[in-house]
Amino acid sequence: MIEKIKKMKQNKILKVIGNIIYGLLVLFVVLLLLVVVLQRFSNNTITLGGFRIFNIATESMVPVYDVGDVIIDKKVDPKDLKAGDDISYLGKERDFAGKIVTHRIESIEKQEDGTYKIITKGVANAFADPEITDSQVQGKVIYKFITLSFISKIIRKSLVMMYVLIFIPIGIIIFINLKNFFSRNKDQEDDDDSKDDND
Repeated sequence: MIEKIKKMKQNKILKVIGNIIYGLLVLFVVLLLLVVVLQRFSNNTITLGGFRIFNIATESMVPVYDVGDVIIDKKVDPKDLKAGDDISYLGKERDFAGKIVTHRIESIEKQEDGTYKIITKGVANAFADPEITDSQVQGKVIYKFITLSFISKIIRKSLVMMYVLIFIPIGIIIFINLKNFFSRNKDQEDDDDSKDDND
């Protein structure tokens, strides 16, 4: 049995598969932590190459986006926006004041001074939002993360699940690294002992 385990450890294909799984686990944890840090601590003031990550908080865009969905916005030139685009903007009036809102453009019109007047509306809403300008636009929605949306929805339902999804993978990564570290040290000590015995 021990010989079979040793042979499995030496199998190159299994090593490659193990490294791929390990790499995906690290990537998953890094992405998850990145989302949490960007959303919780920066209030989405930080962009990564013009990209921002937002979390849908209301049902105003159902069925396009559900509560808890994670979306990526890209900073775009206002002249490239058109009716039908989904954008995120910083609200300044009424219930929208100080909130990031993700809604669909109903109409966009260039003004004489070169700015743009934009009317948006949630697809599930009966009425349009207060008029905004292009300076309020945070970005255009370019992608909805299916995996992160699923995780986000689980986290919203249970704080315990947040710890499970974040700290268990981190614990596994730390355990694997420590195991590899001690395994290498033990192999090195065994090699040193065998050299001493030969002398």
